[in-house]
Amino acid sequence: MSPLCVIRSRRSLVTPSQKTPSGKLDLSFIDNVPVLRCYTRTLHVYKHGPQASKVIREALSKGLVPYYPLAGRLKESSENQLHVECSGEGAWFVEASADCTLNAFDYFNNASFSIPYDELLPDQVPKSEGMEPIVQMQVTQFACGGFVIGLIFCHTVCDGLGSAQFLNAVGELARGVEHLSVSPVWQRDFFPIPKQQENVDQLANLPIPMLGNPLEHVSIDISMDEINQLKKQFLESTGQTCSTFEIVAANFWRLRTKAINFKAGTEVRLLFFANCRQLTDPPLPKGFYGNCFFPIMITAPCDVLKQASAIYVIELIQEAKTKLPIEFSKFKNGDYLRDGKDPFLAPLGYTTLFISEWGRLGFNQVDYGWGPPVHMVPIPGSSIIPVGIMGSLPLPHKGVRLMTWCVEKDHSQPFTHLMTKLI
Repeated sequence: MSPLCVIRSRRSLVTPSQKTPSGKLDLSFIDNVPVLRCYTRTLHVYKHGPQASKVIREALSKGLVPYYPLAGRLKESSENQLHVECSGEGAWFVEASADCTLNAFDYFNNASFSIPYDELLPDQVPKSEGMEPIVQMQVTQFACGGFVIGLIFCHTVCDGLGSAQFLNAVGELARGVEHLSVSPVWQRDFFPIPKQQENVDQLANLPIPMLGNPLEHVSIDISMDEINQLKKQFLESTGQTCSTFEIVAANFWRLRTKAINFKAGTEVRLLFFANCRQLTDPPLPKGFYGNCFFPIMITAPCDVLKQASAIYVIELIQEAKTKLPIEFSKFKNGDYLRDGKDPFLAPLGYTTLFISEWGRLGFNQVDYGWGPPVHMVPIPGSSIIPVGIMGSLPLPHKGVRLMTWCVEKDHSQPFTHLMTKLI
């Protein structure tokens, strides 16, 4: 396969199309969690969209009016806290083109070859532009009329639901909608900064261990027929229902553990984040686009997990989820910090597996006028923790694509073999 040749023709800041408020906006305590001081990177692949750069650029400028904080810059204040300076400086926008078709690259659907992320993501913002923008986007137009959006988004300001909400708003404006279906809500005061700030500062400076060997990319496709069959098996065995996430997470955790064959007695962990918008008092309104989630971690001896059925592990996950309201309340009240603990700092390393569900965030519905994306490709960050990301199968197929960076080379083949035989 020939290499992808991308030509970047224009780089600039896209500012709000109208005058927007200025000043400082505080972030919530969850926004300020140290592990969120990073940028997420994704590719959004569209089959059709002539003059996509022009249309999206104009819509982005309009979208930055109601979402004006995203046109500002992150600043650090006293006590290691971040806030947004509403400067109106804008989002970074790169226009690019490729003289080949998306079909030549199988719409970046084939995990067997390396995706040229660096070509499809916006290149580095010049230092002359000041602080790094909260939103950075590159639109690459292909010869077939399709396009790819390479997005870099500041996790400190928005979680996955929030960033998808913003992109859907830009999509609506690109389609000529006059009034957004969801109005953005800032409301970062729902979670006051706990008084135990000294402990927070100490936790923020803890060293982060790095994994020893690089993690292999393994992508697993699971059809809806397989998922429905597994749901039926769980119902027949327990009399209870389970979710698609629980099915995938349970099999992912137990089969990875089996493939690695950890030393007897090793404790292994499954970690995922749960949306807590309905657990605040009062519940956060529709339109809130900040971070509001809490980690759920389950620990088990590897010997037990290797022998366990999928049904048993699903029940472990469900039991952990029932504790979420109590655990989130304890976190909000500062109980963890009083004990010098931070639930967002899980034990990292090869024995901890993180899974995140992206298929229900709203990215798959973003329509700039030519229909939703064929699919979305998450791009891994640093190899701090083994990870699996649940997305949707590329259209028109229905099911789950589990994109993982979770096993070293020696464990890649047995892991793939086990995961492709769920039923």
